[in-house]
Amino acid sequence: MKNPIKITDRIYLIDDFDLGRPARTGTYVIKEDKLTIVETCASPSIPYILEGLHTLNIQPEDIEYIIVTHIHLDHAGGVGLLIEKCPNAKVIVHPKGARHLVNPSRLIAGAKAVYGDQFEALFDPILPIREDKIIIKEDGSTLELSKDCQLTFYDTPGHANHHFSIHESVSNGIFTGDTVGIYYHELVSEGIELYLPSTSPNQFNPTAMLQSAKRIEELKVNFIYFGHYGMSSNVNEVFKQLHYWLPYFMEAGKIGLTTTENKTLLEQKDAVKNALLAPITTYLDEKNIPRDHEVYSILNLDLDVCSMGIVDYYHKNQKKTN
Repeated sequence: MKNPIKITDRIYLIDDFDLGRPARTGTYVIKEDKLTIVETCASPSIPYILEGLHTLNIQPEDIEYIIVTHIHLDHAGGVGLLIEKCPNAKVIVHPKGARHLVNPSRLIAGAKAVYGDQFEALFDPILPIREDKIIIKEDGSTLELSKDCQLTFYDTPGHANHHFSIHESVSNGIFTGDTVGIYYHELVSEGIELYLPSTSPNQFNPTAMLQSAKRIEELKVNFIYFGHYGMSSNVNEVFKQLHYWLPYFMEAGKIGLTTTENKTLLEQKDAVKNALLAPITTYLDEKNIPRDHEVYSILNLDLDVCSMGIVDYYHKNQKKTN
């Protein structure tokens, strides 16, 4: 267990040890008059969150709000379990995500389709939430945490249709979930910043992703608080890399699908993944990152899921044009 990281005087980051890995997925704690948590990760991470709260001298009963940027299980799968430990809290969610927290059966089925035999170890249990414990926040709506601190919610699809990003007024920072990608902390000690898009199934849309990124960029924030993982103050670099890498992701989809026409979905996914891994490996080679560096283990998993989303996107577009 690592101690929570102090991000600002009022914002702390708890490492959720998602997938059993450090610096993979984080939960943010906003220490304002109304104590607030942003992101819960999956249920196996809840003990780490509770321990982090204990280290911060916060009683779970004092948490007023638990916010999930979107309802993918690595961001919200543990919210049903956490709300049992935080009985006075309300859960804040995007309008398109609320019903799936009340009845998570489709979330469970979707995760089982992607993760197969690993599902239970990664996500179980996924518990439903009572409707009266849920608050829906529409685009542009706000939430006062104190007389000085206001959260503003922005609809930011692209990674998922049920995704919002949350601007925090005091730090002029924004919690982006997966909207503008993943920050690979495995490379921070090497002096390298790597931000890659997250294109997981089944609502990935590159046009919407860029539009959401533009909307966030226009807010001129000082900090981006990533779900995976941590805070970046190099905001311009985040957007620069999203614009740099997203075309590579889409080109990998075209290459992979062209070379595997009439093949199985698994073969198509693997071809897209290989086409995507090539330019990223070249990039890391140029940065003198060895091929056995720990970053490749998490990249291997991420690109598996990203390639599924890219294949799904192109198949849906093909159906539209036929």
